[in-house]
Amino acid sequence: MKKLPGIGLSGIIAIIALYIETILPGHYIGATVIAMFLGIFFRTVYYNEEVLQEGVQYTSKKILKGAIILLGASLNFSIILEVGSQTLLVLLFTLFTAFGGGHVLGKLFKINWKLSNMIAAGTAICGGSAIAAMAPVIEAEDADVSYAISSTFLFDMLMIILYPIFGRLLLLSDTFFGYWAGTSINDTSSVVAASFAFSEVAGEVATMVKLTRTLAIIPTVLIFSTIYYRNKRKKPDLRKAKVSLSGLIPWFIVVFALMALLNSIGIISPSVAGVMKTISRFLMVVALAAIGLKTNMAVFVKTGWKPFIHGFILSSLVVIVSYVVVLFIIG
Repeated sequence: MKKLPGIGLSGIIAIIALYIETILPGHYIGATVIAMFLGIFFRTVYYNEEVLQEGVQYTSKKILKGAIILLGASLNFSIILEVGSQTLLVLLFTLFTAFGGGHVLGKLFKINWKLSNMIAAGTAICGGSAIAAMAPVIEAEDADVSYAISSTFLFDMLMIILYPIFGRLLLLSDTFFGYWAGTSINDTSSVVAASFAFSEVAGEVATMVKLTRTLAIIPTVLIFSTIYYRNKRKKPDLRKAKVSLSGLIPWFIVVFALMALLNSIGIISPSVAGVMKTISRFLMVVALAAIGLKTNMAVFVKTGWKPFIHGFILSSLVVIVSYVVVLFIIG
């Protein structure tokens, strides 16, 4: 019963965020981002920790994991065959740029590795969803999760406006623009908004490419789960601890990958997968509202502008690398 107030408030904020998303023109801002900022706002105005904290904590951890598991049902490995090797080649370059560049920039700006890599994951894969999937695996601080999502979100807003303009100035074909947008814009909703603003064909290509890019969540969370677990075992008090598979690969990530596999081989029907995706999206919005409620603005402000500069430079690098590789492949 003690969890209900926190869960309930997170749910109410999520419903408000989903409503705001529907009335905003162009659907440029996703409900997850809106929910997170609303949560931060409520936290700043009024937050009774004794009443809300337990439920908010449960929502930001447990419900988030449930959302990630259900997200797996919307991923389909067979889509790789549809988009072909060209997309995979571009994605390899952009992923290397994001995580390699993120590592260098993180060291340069002296940003903690969790925040730096969450920004890289958001930039490389799919914005808030990738960050939310990675956060529990590396036990990230809520303020860092909020900061990572905020930094990728701000650059996405610029991309929605600038991409169609530059696409026309550079006289890009629909296919070229679709590949470029699909491999370099962060959030799925932003990819759809920018690419369909250019043309219908560009929108269709970009959406397909973006869905392929989303699959990178699976190897990314598995790799960072392994890295984080090994880093933990380097601590003196954990060196003699037994190695367990559950520690190396969190159970919810195993189930998440299994759901993607079941969907790929057709065991989960399209209608059921659609329902699970809808539920996943709602739970993700609820969880992000809770993360917002847990974010202390004092910590947020103390972090400074360096992570935003980090995200801006990293996103710019991915945009340039994506353009060059697509130019090389498609011409």
